[in-house]
Amino acid sequence: MSKFDKNIPYNDLPLLPPNADIETKKILRKTISAGRALAQLNGTLKNLPNPTLFLDTIYLQEAKASSEVENIITTNDELYKSLVADKKVENSATKEVLSYKEALWLGLEQLKEKPFITTNLCISIVQCIKQNTASIRVTPGTTLRNTKSEVIYTPPSGEAVIREKLTNLEKFINEDNTIDPLIKMALMHYQFEAIHPFADGNGRTGRILLLLYLKLSGLLDTPAIYLSEYIIKKKADYYKNLRNVSEKNDWESYILYMLDMIEETANRGLGRLDKITTAIDNTAEDIKTKLPKIYSKDLVEILFRLPYTKRQHLIDENFGNPKTVGNYLMTLEEYGFLKSVKVGKEKLYLNERLLNILEGK
Repeated sequence: MSKFDKNIPYNDLPLLPPNADIETKKILRKTISAGRALAQLNGTLKNLPNPTLFLDTIYLQEAKASSEVENIITTNDELYKSLVADKKVENSATKEVLSYKEALWLGLEQLKEKPFITTNLCISIVQCIKQNTASIRVTPGTTLRNTKSEVIYTPPSGEAVIREKLTNLEKFINEDNTIDPLIKMALMHYQFEAIHPFADGNGRTGRILLLLYLKLSGLLDTPAIYLSEYIIKKKADYYKNLRNVSEKNDWESYILYMLDMIEETANRGLGRLDKITTAIDNTAEDIKTKLPKIYSKDLVEILFRLPYTKRQHLIDENFGNPKTVGNYLMTLEEYGFLKSVKVGKEKLYLNERLLNILEGK
């Protein structure tokens, strides 16, 4: 095999599994602690009274963070308002984040029908993220550059080469059961990013595949985890570790980074879930005491599904006619449980307790 050269298309990108020791002592030790943290998060999610309650919120947070890795920046406030309000989304970054969330849901739905990660699934995901009909990269001349515009990597070139690498990746993900699934997840992520099959949206597609793989491998029944948050914090290390696999065949540092990402993110997720469930219990208790006529478990769940809610949400859940639910929301605001905000002509109600937890306050 020829020596790696960052300026030449990496058509010699080795197929998986790699020719390297991917089960060093350090890696195996880290696999155990990362697996433990993930199992704990999985157990906690399973034991929630309504495990799907936070999904929209968690997937939006992941979408926001993953887009931020690509310097597509929006605020939590803008994002949640856009999701709930009828007003057309004007902000292009917010639009991209909402498309990412939609792509993640699409991937999960497709996995239900066909429990495999395939090239076609990757294409569906990238088309949903980019809201276009993009497919495998065919134009030559793709290079990855740093902020100083220096070439740091040239991915494989030519549709046939890219498809051959993707076929190998697909086979590795779906058929090779000899490697611990967490180590396998790291290998698969490097390979997808190194193949760089699309003209745009590779990073975000690759991070959605991580979540789908956690679900597919049974490590996380509900892939409610913000992996991208870790990558933002350690972005330089993320790219350095990916590059060192290509340039030095240094798999160990990269795999340890990915395992640390899983462990730290799972632990943070547990902490956040704990805060949210406590906030739900306290809010329920408060409403029951102060507004017994309004209180119901279902009402509290609606208030914690997303940071913003509106009359229509309560009407859809059969809480009464527009006048009744309007009175409910006004009373909840009067007692400090919600805060109303105008978006266009519409009135939304913000649950500040939930937004503060999501923002880590």
